[in-house]
Amino acid sequence: LSFAFPEINVRTYVKTPGRSGVWFFSLDATSWVAVRTARLFGLPYYDAQMAVDVGEDVVHYKSTRLHTGASVEFEASYRPIGPVYHSVPGTLDHWLTERYCLYGARKQGQVVYGDIHRIPWLLQPAEAQVRMNTMMQPVGIELPDSKPVSHFARYQEVVAWPIVPLKRDQA
Repeated sequence: LSFAFPEINVRTYVKTPGRSGVWFFSLDATSWVAVRTARLFGLPYYDAQMAVDVGEDVVHYKSTRLHTGASVEFEASYRPIGPVYHSVPGTLDHWLTERYCLYGARKQGQVVYGDIHRIPWLLQPAEAQVRMNTMMQPVGIELPDSKPVSHFARYQEVVAWPIVPLKRDQA
């Protein structure tokens, strides 16, 4: 089964002895089916209207959340500014990009996870011009006014395993 659709997420990083990954605060997507299916498994997916314009050297991205009454928007342009590389273990680039597990929580407080598999990202240094970003407001996090750490990667396919409850001895 293969799905390709625009999406944007707000996440943080989880480090555990056995299964480091990412914790999603929100995932906004244009696929009605993906949003409904992911929500059944405890992932905080939301319906969004998105426009992605991929030019030869720049990507323009705009997202507006439709799922809730909150005004949640993101608009930016970004582009690669250097050669392709693989991140090196022990670096910030590797810490930010090489995650093979995702976490979420069901409404009843049960933490869930799903393993994923993909080849390591082919990264490029990037620059981003963010014009609007209210993605963090619903979770109460205020972003600093500093320049964002930016990476560029081309489309990459991912294989995901079923999302299952995390048992206490797995944490």
